Amino acid sequence: MKNVILFLALISFLFGQAQVLEPVKWETSVEKLSDTEYQLISKATIDDGWHLYSQTVPQDGPIPTTFTYDDSEGQFKIIGNTFEEEGHTIDDPVFQMEIKFFEKTATFRQKVKVTEGVSIINAFVEFMVCDDSRCLPPTEVDLNFIISENAAAKTAENVQDNAIKSTESSSKQGLWGIFFIAFLSGFAALLTPCVFPMIPMTVSFFTKQSKNKAVGIKNAIIYGVCIIVIYVLLGTAVTGIFGADALNALATNVWFNIIFFILLVVFATSFLGAFEIMLPNSWANKVDSQADRGGLIGIFFMALALAIVSFSCTGPIVGTLLVEAASKGGLAPIVGMFGFSLAIALPFALFAAFPGWLNSLPKSGGWLNTVKVVLGFLELALAFKFLSQADLVMQGHLLEREVFIAIWIAIFGTLALYLFGKIQLPHDSPLPHISVGRLSLGLVVLTFTIYMIPGLWGAPLNLISAFPPPQDYSESPYGVGYTRLGTGSSALNDHGDLPEGAHLLAPHDILAFNDYDTGLAYAKKVGKPVMIDFTGWACVNCRKMEQNVWPKPEILNILKNDVILISLYVDDKRPLEAGDVVDSKLKPGKKLKYIGQKWSELQTIKYKANTQPFYVLMDHNEDNLLDPVSYTPNVEDYHNWLKTGISKFKK
Repeated sequence: MKNVILFLALISFLFGQAQVLEPVKWETSVEKLSDTEYQLISKATIDDGWHLYSQTVPQDGPIPTTFTYDDSEGQFKIIGNTFEEEGHTIDDPVFQMEIKFFEKTATFRQKVKVTEGVSIINAFVEFMVCDDSRCLPPTEVDLNFIISENAAAKTAENVQDNAIKSTESSSKQGLWGIFFIAFLSGFAALLTPCVFPMIPMTVSFFTKQSKNKAVGIKNAIIYGVCIIVIYVLLGTAVTGIFGADALNALATNVWFNIIFFILLVVFATSFLGAFEIMLPNSWANKVDSQADRGGLIGIFFMALALAIVSFSCTGPIVGTLLVEAASKGGLAPIVGMFGFSLAIALPFALFAAFPGWLNSLPKSGGWLNTVKVVLGFLELALAFKFLSQADLVMQGHLLEREVFIAIWIAIFGTLALYLFGKIQLPHDSPLPHISVGRLSLGLVVLTFTIYMIPGLWGAPLNLISAFPPPQDYSESPYGVGYTRLGTGSSALNDHGDLPEGAHLLAPHDILAFNDYDTGLAYAKKVGKPVMIDFTGWACVNCRKMEQNVWPKPEILNILKNDVILISLYVDDKRPLEAGDVVDSKLKPGKKLKYIGQKWSELQTIKYKANTQPFYVLMDHNEDNLLDPVSYTPNVEDYHNWLKTGISKFKK
């Protein structure tokens, strides 16, 4: 049982959120008892929802909290055992046994007797933390106790190495992106045949059944809030079932990506009219009966009835959002459902407050089915993104860049023909003429389709850089018809013959290594600093950096001439050579089987981070020249980071 929990904890750790979780912060203080005796106090501040375990736990339980004091020089003597607070003793849901643990805070005290001249006592604590669904791997933290004759207590906070200064803001940007996409998806769902006709019906019900306008507006607002609560609870359930950290592993898991691909194809087929995804009618009937009760409970069940009745239209959109948000991990499913439900709830509240606006709504008709079909094509295109990620991680080369772009050209080209009325589906109404809105949308889709065509011949397609495979993952990395003449590449001119273990990263011929030791050895040989690029085949932001930032002249010049690039793919599923298989330092008793596991463990242990992209500039002694950075889309900021690191190397 214990080994299984630890294994799952370590997987969660390696593929967790954008930054390594630190749910426990430690600070130390010293209390003077006499001229020679002191109390060493270690205080843990624990994040909400997490448990820090006692020093004494049952066998086969979690790792106990253990303090080790460095008395190698014989300057102090430990008196008794480390005293801990009472804590809580309950049946732990993770380990399924009675265990003592601490919440919020925990204080540990150790009495010591010191010799004259002692100014500091060093120690470290090993501990493990869990919440109700998962555990983090055992962690060691250094503790320093400052001995002072004049002060009764001094504190020294333990601050773990924070390698990524921009990770937190990047994570927030990712959540805002999910919210914005979900909000737009909610408005798209409003325009489907299952939801749009419900707006005037529901608003009229509230305004007519209420005693006055104010009550009608209040009930409509409560109705909107209930819609938000229902969908946010759905996002919370997804996060709770899978775990906020473990969701992020879905982005690189081959089978999950294939399952997501199949799900989105099913959703798309439903929107195109092949069949309808519906919940059992009995559910709707039971909810409808509860909606007649009136009051807050009745309004809540009216909102639930809307969610169930409209499921055939909103289900595929909600499913797509949850799939996309789940692959990003953390709170993304909750944020996504909040944005989606907010967009649906707003019209009901606004039209209830201003019922005259109802007259401005377009009448229901065939255009609602057109919205469904357009959404179906978009979901079909998105499905191939997940299939592409599975192929990239496995390095199967079945869905290379040209094939992916060709599929998207076919999908959006067919959508353009549909919008122009050249193709009709079974549920479409007769189309005697094309409206201005439909024609305009058709022109936009056709323009986008034509824009993608040069991508078949090597064009970068920066507008969609996050979706297709990278440019070097293609049949013609340098573009169709390109012929390399001798050693025309600047990288080859700079470095002579291509060194062993290196390759030229197409299409810009950046000299790159995929092995840490080989790349470092070459950097020492040519006297240049090393830039480590912790990346991943399924990393969207990595592709954005490589396609939108790296090709800029000032950046490209540095990457080709001033640094040695070592790209380490943390999701590389190729097996390690027999001689390279070693024991995992993070997973005792386990072996590192894949190349990606080796680089992921290196990043986690050495840099206390597991986000990609993650860039490190270091010297030949493997010391950082400056703080590493994460996703940095601002070209000027990234350029300044590179220049600063290189200038420090030259000093």
